[in-house]
Amino acid sequence: MAIGALLCVLACPRSSQPVRTQSGSTEALEAIVRDFADQHRLPGLAAGVWRRGEVVLRMGVGHQAGAGSPPIDGETVFHLASVTKTFVATAVMQLVADGKMCLDCPLQRYLPYFSMQGPGADQIAIRHLLTHTAGTGDTNDFRWTTPEYDDGAVERYVRSLASLRLDFVPGSEWRYSNRGFDVLADAIAKADGQPFEAVVQRRILTPLGMRRSTLLMSDLDSARMARGHRRDGSLVGYYPYNRRHAGSSTLHSTLDDMLRWAAANLGRGTLDQRRILPASAYDDLWRPHRDIRATIAEQTRRAGYVFPYDSLAIGLSWFLPVQDGRQLVYHSGGDPGFASNVLLSPSEQIGVVVLINASGADPRALSRSLLEAAR
Repeated sequence: MAIGALLCVLACPRSSQPVRTQSGSTEALEAIVRDFADQHRLPGLAAGVWRRGEVVLRMGVGHQAGAGSPPIDGETVFHLASVTKTFVATAVMQLVADGKMCLDCPLQRYLPYFSMQGPGADQIAIRHLLTHTAGTGDTNDFRWTTPEYDDGAVERYVRSLASLRLDFVPGSEWRYSNRGFDVLADAIAKADGQPFEAVVQRRILTPLGMRRSTLLMSDLDSARMARGHRRDGSLVGYYPYNRRHAGSSTLHSTLDDMLRWAAANLGRGTLDQRRILPASAYDDLWRPHRDIRATIAEQTRRAGYVFPYDSLAIGLSWFLPVQDGRQLVYHSGGDPGFASNVLLSPSEQIGVVVLINASGADPRALSRSLLEAAR
């Protein structure tokens, strides 16, 4: 995700501020979704709300690939882009619980071939990568039009970084980095002894019953896939998938599955009496590791957006804003033709999922509106 896309998911355009409503009814929630879709002339979206143990909104609007194509519903498959990073963090914490990884151990313990130019490259720890403080820089070209599909793609990518220079000494600054999560995908694979995608499938997706979710393009049901659209409504001419960037952006999922993901996290690692992660792991996942409000507020001000939170910190992959005294947890995603957001309010036990098959609309703004309405 480039910085422009990051700003779009961290802050609201002035014209997209949340709409408050006094009613938490399904009808009120549906009206908010329809209004958002109409306002932004979206080809399609799926939106859902999980509230205190039940799904109170499960809604599709529009079509997978324009008029005449199948309508979007709870089982339509979307590209989720950077929401993938929350699954990376969960996989890391599972391996930490199993004694296979260590948050503060050097990355080179797992990837002895990792190297970058500049002081401190050999001191990068797993925690640095999870909190975007490693200094590894960001990806300029994801090579969506020349993708790699084999198991060795992510290792080749990591080895290719040796000629690049760190942006800063690890731990000294914060800067969003897709590259860091691609490196983490390789570290996870080496620590668990399987390809990254297989690790996530076995440890997270299958146990949680996320039956239509996958990180592998070869596993997708093409008949169920949403197609990405540009701002003008035309179809994007390529699909944003490349296994070298598996850790930053290749999750595919549905509204139904992502509502299960929201519920599992609100249950601190438990869903349907199945535990995938020790509850204590959330003390680290959702602990503010670094205050990033000043950095993001200034970036959003220059971009003409409104910074919507009282404070903002980074956890382990998750963004941790405070709004009106409530601690929220979220992560958004944006790649060509797609936008997504998962927003959680742990104290209220509410989770919101928004998936859009178009660029140009802010899924986080709709998520906030739905959260306000669902309270």
